[in-house]
Amino acid sequence: SRFERHNLKSKEFELFAPECCFTDDTVQTLALAASLMSGQPYGRMLKAYYRLYPDAGYGGMFRRWAESASLLPYNSFGNGSAMRVSPVAWFFAQPEQVQEEACRSAVVTHNHPEGIKGARATAAAIFLARRGRDKSEIKRFVEQRFGYDLSRSLAGIRPEYRFDVSCQGSVPEAIIAFLEADDFEDTIRNAVSIGGDSDTIACIAGGIAEAYYGGIPAAVFDGVWRRLDGRLQQVTREFLQRTGRGGAYFANG
Repeated sequence: SRFERHNLKSKEFELFAPECCFTDDTVQTLALAASLMSGQPYGRMLKAYYRLYPDAGYGGMFRRWAESASLLPYNSFGNGSAMRVSPVAWFFAQPEQVQEEACRSAVVTHNHPEGIKGARATAAAIFLARRGRDKSEIKRFVEQRFGYDLSRSLAGIRPEYRFDVSCQGSVPEAIIAFLEADDFEDTIRNAVSIGGDSDTIACIAGGIAEAYYGGIPAAVFDGVWRRLDGRLQQVTREFLQRTGRGGAYFANG
């Protein structure tokens, strides 16, 4: 969170600091998780969670939508559709379901083709990772299905990369951060190191890495857990249990 507006072009940094906090990425991701578990519509749940956490750092277009009475989308191609989609990739068992629901979760706000594509590509990468596909398979599938260029390197991206909240300008970079990583923590460090919309790039890359590496290291999970309030902890716990991952993080499953 602390690097979103103050970019750091390095992998060398303290992972947790006193100013670390959850952002709109966390709020919207857990809103979708709550929607999937309850059956409530995505749009209504996103608005409800915005009202609970109005100061989490939302983009201007989303804020105006969330504060309005309308449930109509606003044709965004921003990366918000991709940052919040990870629960969809865990909740459904078939790739066709994941793709359909990724689209549905996006279009409530991000009904621009690039906004939908970003959500679908991220969900596909997470789903393939949780199914045990290797990085070359994930890379090839995303490139062929969604047309993203994943052949670039972080070393090539890093010097000129700037703040970009579009799906097309951040989702490929997030996937490359995952592809070049050695483990979960290295994925997060890669994502931060290129600069840009750091919390969202790390959110997307981290979602794929959790699925690929079989979980989040205990020290990282604990550091994040302590920064969530009781409500967000409860939704996280319930969703992990519903998707068969509770035992990996909690002693009682």
